[in-house]
Amino acid sequence: MGQQGTITRVWARRGSRPRGKRDRRFTWAYLFGAVCPDRGVGAAIVMPEVNIEAMNEHLAVISRAVSPGVIGVVVLDGAGWHDSPNVKVPANIVLLPLPPYAPELNGAENIWEYLRGNKLSHCVWDSYDAIVDACCEAWNWLMALPDVLSTVVGRDYIRVKI
Repeated sequence: MGQQGTITRVWARRGSRPRGKRDRRFTWAYLFGAVCPDRGVGAAIVMPEVNIEAMNEHLAVISRAVSPGVIGVVVLDGAGWHDSPNVKVPANIVLLPLPPYAPELNGAENIWEYLRGNKLSHCVWDSYDAIVDACCEAWNWLMALPDVLSTVVGRDYIRVKI
């Protein structure tokens, strides 16, 4: 998320052209998040950069959120820092890389679209700290809605059938 913002669709009278806020500065923060659709919970961090160190910190945060005695499966897209040999995978996490060009298989992709459409679009932030606060507030808002979270993220192919 950043000062450039995201323009999304809004409800408006047919034929009208509603104005949206837009900024041209280049300050960004990166929201790393993971969720468990069955439990309706998630874990996230906001980082100033996207790199292997941020990925390692994110995996550590996820590891602490996984229930004791359970192995968490983290579905990954093809980002370069996901498959680096420098990624430190905690013992209670297994990484599941997706095939190339298959973002629709990763339910977490819908989180970002949902947050942009409902909390983080048409906004202008004055500073990096304001961007971080907005990301945290949006994430916490979604985590307070476990039924919505499960609907946004859930995929039939990841459900465990016992």
